[in-house]
Amino acid sequence: MNKENQNSVPGDGSEKIALPQKIYLKDVSFESPQSPGIFTQAWKPNLDVEIDSHAQQIADDTFDVVLKITGTVTVEGNTAFLIEVHQAGIFVLKGFEPDKLQLLQHVFCLNTLYPYAAAALSDLATKGGFPSLILPPMNFAAIYEQRLQQQMQTTKDETVSRQH
Repeated sequence: MNKENQNSVPGDGSEKIALPQKIYLKDVSFESPQSPGIFTQAWKPNLDVEIDSHAQQIADDTFDVVLKITGTVTVEGNTAFLIEVHQAGIFVLKGFEPDKLQLLQHVFCLNTLYPYAAAALSDLATKGGFPSLILPPMNFAAIYEQRLQQQMQTTKDETVSRQH
């Protein structure tokens, strides 16, 4: 059985495919502005993580999806290190309605990219002389649902304000 058949979804006669084609590291940055002094301080880190993503169509049914994770670790108010990773993937997403396509890009694709991004962040922290950076699991479905609810609320608020 080939990979396309394994990932096909039987439906209304049109084949539905959600398949990663290539996973790659698009951009990476590591800064340790307080080194070497930061290594002499007691290690009581505070981690702040920011996550963003975007998708762009690059061909028929083919999308480049980028997961951007920025991790900032501070110790006693001083930045120990700042890491940013843009983990990307090329995905074939064929036969889906626009709303389902958005869901796939923000859930399926990000779930696929996240372990690679988390490993890259941890690897960079270790190479920078710091302990491994272990990120918690992410629920991209819940994040997507939250974002949709916020958008609906914003739209509702704008409609109400126009009526007054």
